[in-house]
Amino acid sequence: MPRRITCEVQDRSPVTVVRLRGGLDLGTMRTVHTALDACLASQPDALVVDLTDVTVRDPLALSVFAATARRAAGWPAVPVVLCAPPPDAATWLAQSTACRVVPVRRDCDEATRAANAAAAPRLRARLEPVAEACRRARELVTDACGRWNVPEAVGPASLVLSELVGNVVRHAGTPMRVTLTLRRPYLHVAVTDGDRTLVRAGCPDGQAEGGRGLLLVRELAQVWGSSPAGDGKVVWAILPAN
Repeated sequence: MPRRITCEVQDRSPVTVVRLRGGLDLGTMRTVHTALDACLASQPDALVVDLTDVTVRDPLALSVFAATARRAAGWPAVPVVLCAPPPDAATWLAQSTACRVVPVRRDCDEATRAANAAAAPRLRARLEPVAEACRRARELVTDACGRWNVPEAVGPASLVLSELVGNVVRHAGTPMRVTLTLRRPYLHVAVTDGDRTLVRAGCPDGQAEGGRGLLLVRELAQVWGSSPAGDGKVVWAILPAN
């Protein structure tokens, strides 16, 4: 019988719940990794992974959750919580040093409460691909930094977010979602649009989508990049916010 696992995604805004069904082993963990990565790209406030219907065939495959949680802690600053693992999986998770970075809760409701409690402050807005979008992006940065008392981040974050929004206006031409997140000591800014063309963060001449403006993003940001997100992409940057 072929081994398989399914990933049912439930949008319980602002928390995303992924319910896994089937066998988890070194062969199926890639499917889980891909599904969780796709969920994180949408930047929910938190991600809950329901293990109720999972059969763990290889304890080493549980490392997929630790890897996801570690990556999500950096970008996109989303807490990951597991819930309702079968008894053997619960024991393995508790004994694994690597997996201790992922909180485990008894059921989905308890996990959702824990995830919400760990969620970072986040501000979202939808913008149209018009010239005024850059000005609105700068206003959003000023608003967010004022709320979160990180005034020193206003200047750099305004420049970076304005450039990312300007790229959408100039190149993608689609409506966009702007997200700002504070996970100290960093401020995360991100723009999601409807164009699948990824920005190449390593482009040395700055001539990927956005031209020389991306050199400014690279200079000001601690790290930045581009990831697939639904039918489009998300371009993100992380800036110091002490």
